[in-house]
Amino acid sequence: MNASSPPKNAPRNLPLGEQVYETLLSQLITLKIGPGSRISIDSLSRELNVSQTPIRAALIRLEAEGLVIKVHNIGYSAASMPSRQRFEEIYDIREMLEPYLASRAAQQLSDSDAMELCALADTMKIPAGEDLSLAYGKFAKLDAQFHAWIAERGNNHMAQEALSRLHAHVHLFRLRFHSRVTEEAIQEHDAIVTALLARAPEQAAAAMREHISRSRARMEPYFEMIE
Repeated sequence: MNASSPPKNAPRNLPLGEQVYETLLSQLITLKIGPGSRISIDSLSRELNVSQTPIRAALIRLEAEGLVIKVHNIGYSAASMPSRQRFEEIYDIREMLEPYLASRAAQQLSDSDAMELCALADTMKIPAGEDLSLAYGKFAKLDAQFHAWIAERGNNHMAQEALSRLHAHVHLFRLRFHSRVTEEAIQEHDAIVTALLARAPEQAAAAMREHISRSRARMEPYFEMIE
């Protein structure tokens, strides 16, 4: 087994560890690895044609992000899908906190922040290649980073911490694997970015509130799948 070989279908312009991480992320997001499924490191090593070391490192990252769980003496499993009630509560909390944090971020945005925000938003629009599952997994991760970035600039540590504990974005993307999710989210993100760059607190809060409301409407029909 060649530890330096890239995983099959993985983007080739990344370090090996990052390629393995993105491959596993896409398998979890698109439910190729189903909720609650045991994850065999040995099987993944053979499937991806890499050593176990980058797989273990990727699983540690995914555990921190709430997508896998590790049980002592058993190993790793894919996280269970949250219940419908859990998803509803996630959106309730997001609707309360994220517009507020976007408003605060708009008031405190520095010139360097503005450049960083534009770069992050642009990265979400760059095609990730022909593998749609990899592209979808990558977008889910960038979506989480986008919202976490705004929450951090909102400069309310308790609100930011409450949101980070939800692991909301990666779980929500597991509900629906479809290009519409990314296309519409990008348009809504553009409205948020425009308001932030204008340093317009009320506009930023309204754009974030609209985005979360539309996201909820997109995802709510799929809550039925987990009841």
